[in-house]
Amino acid sequence: MNGKIAVVTDSTAYLPDKVREQLQIHVIPLSVIIDGKAYREAEELDAADFYEMVKVAQNFPTSSQPAPGEFIQLFESLKSKGYETVITIHLSSGISGTFQNAASAGELIDGLNVIAYDSELSCMAQGMLATKAAEMALNEEPLDSIIGALNKIKQAQDAYFMVDDLNNLQRGGRLNGAQALVGSLLQIKPILHFDNKEIVLFEKVRTQKKALKRIEDILQTAIENKTAEKAYVIHGNDPEKGESWRKHLATKFPEVIFELSYFGPVIGTHLGEGALGLTWSIK
Repeated sequence: MNGKIAVVTDSTAYLPDKVREQLQIHVIPLSVIIDGKAYREAEELDAADFYEMVKVAQNFPTSSQPAPGEFIQLFESLKSKGYETVITIHLSSGISGTFQNAASAGELIDGLNVIAYDSELSCMAQGMLATKAAEMALNEEPLDSIIGALNKIKQAQDAYFMVDDLNNLQRGGRLNGAQALVGSLLQIKPILHFDNKEIVLFEKVRTQKKALKRIEDILQTAIENKTAEKAYVIHGNDPEKGESWRKHLATKFPEVIFELSYFGPVIGTHLGEGALGLTWSIK
């Protein structure tokens, strides 16, 4: 037996409040810094306000990871509530030090088994892992089974996203290789994805319509390979565009469950307004 298991994630999973509360998922916020002032994501700044503030900001916004002390405080609190194991699931270690800070903090807590889990992605791809772990923990399933289920989801998982331009990613240092400098000049819509935990250019496509069609083709292959049962359309402050694509996908691929999510402030700092993404995995 593993005793009581708690599930922790960070704010970049962008879990709906209702899901977080129902599944008792504990969330550590990352922060965004706009014109010298830091705001804790979701606690002090929501997505809509963030995108408005960025339009009038004097400087390019940046993001910062939670300090190890925040993790230590939460882990100590969970230990005092009788938890014996914590699974803490975070955005890709290739784009943030959050995972490493969680892992380091976990090693400092005596009498608590802290398992830091690198989603290798972010947003609802990370959220899918956190919700699965929490559902299984609430059902008192053994730790080995939970980790096994997370590994299966991660193995099946994929995510592709399209940005209006690459400036944010390049300025934030989050695009590996900093390719496609002329993308915006040539009206190219770059398709990005995670490769080896980092954000890389997948393909350059001429129009948004072609970019979305290309992502749909990749999804089609995933469905045929039985690695896509549930998917999230993720939008950067454009719910109408996101919902329109979600409806189209739900009609085209009725065998997949499609839901809508969003790029919040921290990820929005790097992708910019108008980004659109799709992530999928097994249930």
